[in-house]
Amino acid sequence: MANTNAIVLPTAPVPGTTKSPENLIIYSKPKIGKTTMLSKLEDCLIIDLEKGTNKIDAMKVQANSLTELHNIIKAVKASEHKYKYVAVDTVTELEAWCEWDATAMYMKTPMGKNFNRVQDPKTGELKVLPKSQWDSVLSLPKGAGYLYLRNSFKKWMNMLLTLAPHVIFVAHVKDAMSEKKGKEVAVKDLDLTGKLKTITAQKADAIGYVYWENEELMISFSSRDGIEANSRCTHLKDSVIPFEWDKIYID
Repeated sequence: MANTNAIVLPTAPVPGTTKSPENLIIYSKPKIGKTTMLSKLEDCLIIDLEKGTNKIDAMKVQANSLTELHNIIKAVKASEHKYKYVAVDTVTELEAWCEWDATAMYMKTPMGKNFNRVQDPKTGELKVLPKSQWDSVLSLPKGAGYLYLRNSFKKWMNMLLTLAPHVIFVAHVKDAMSEKKGKEVAVKDLDLTGKLKTITAQKADAIGYVYWENEELMISFSSRDGIEANSRCTHLKDSVIPFEWDKIYID
C-alpha cells in the first residue's frame, strides 16, 4: 500500500517564499529616530519597553515588566486583528528584564534552593527575600548564571517571534573592539551581552545600523566601516540605503 504522506524530494531549486526579512534587527545610538520610523510603518504594533513612544503618535502598547509583556503577547495572539508587523522596542531592555527572570528560574532549581533566601529564626524555614534585596543570578561564580539568562532570553524571543509575519527588534548600539586582519579595530555592535547577541542575530534575516548622513536617515546592512550588519535578503545584502520601509519590505 502506497504511503500518501511520503515526502517528495525536490529535483530542482525551490523558489523562496518571501524576499523581505521576516525578522529584522535595527540598532543605533539613542534619539536617532528608530521609533519615529516604526510609527510610520503601516500596520505595525510597537511594543514599547522603554517609554520611547510617549511623545509619538503610533500604534503602540507599553510594557513595564515581563508580566505586562506576557499579557500583551497573549492579547496579540487572541486579537482578531492580525498585525503584519510587530516591533519590540528595545531588545536591550528585554535583556535587563530577563536577568531577573533568569534569577527566579535558578531559584527553582535544586542548586538554587538557598539563593536569595534566609532562614526564619522562629520556624527554621527558608523564606524568599523581597525582590529588592535579591542578588542577580549573574553573581554566581565562574559565570554559571549566564546559562539561565540565555534560557530566559531565548524563551521570550521565541514567544515574540510568533506575533506577526514580520517582527522587528530594536536595539541600542555599543562601541566594541574586533580583530580584523590581525589588528584591533573599533566597531559598532549590538548592545547585548555575550551570546545573547549571537542568539538574536541568528534569528534575524537582516541587521541594519541606523545613522544620519548629510541630513538624511540611512540604514546600513554592510559590515564595512566598522559596523556589525548583514542580511540574508538579496536586495539588502551589503547595501547602504536611505531608511525607507518600502526599500526593506519589497513584497
